[in-house]
Amino acid sequence: MPVLILDSGAVAHLAQQREQSLADIEELQGQGLWPPIVLAECISGRQGTDALVYKLLKMCETQDALQREIAQRAGDLRTRAKAGSVVDAVLVAMAEPGTTILTADLKDLDLLAIHAQQVTIRSLHPRRRRNP
Repeated sequence: MPVLILDSGAVAHLAQQREQSLADIEELQGQGLWPPIVLAECISGRQGTDALVYKLLKMCETQDALQREIAQRAGDLRTRAKAGSVVDAVLVAMAEPGTTILTADLKDLDLLAIHAQQVTIRSLHPRRRRNP
């Protein structure tokens, strides 16, 4: 089964949506991979919104460890792209090769993915999609 990596924008967007994103959330069950590094960007410290994020997390498989090779590749991608946060670069490095990242904001991930091997950036907004 293909893996779909969620960035913090996708997590926050899906967690805030109710019925509107129910189909998207159900589609993610069993194929979403959520690296806990995105928690640094999507946890607010507010019980109400954080509860929605943790509810979404229960539907996804998580990868807890950041391997040295992934961290090194993320640094290389940021240098080449001259863009993106550390979290974005780690997600793109984890997605190599052949994985899709679901996001609410394409800009930095697109710039990083240009330098990656077979990484697809998929927007929560279907009109905005990029396949390198």
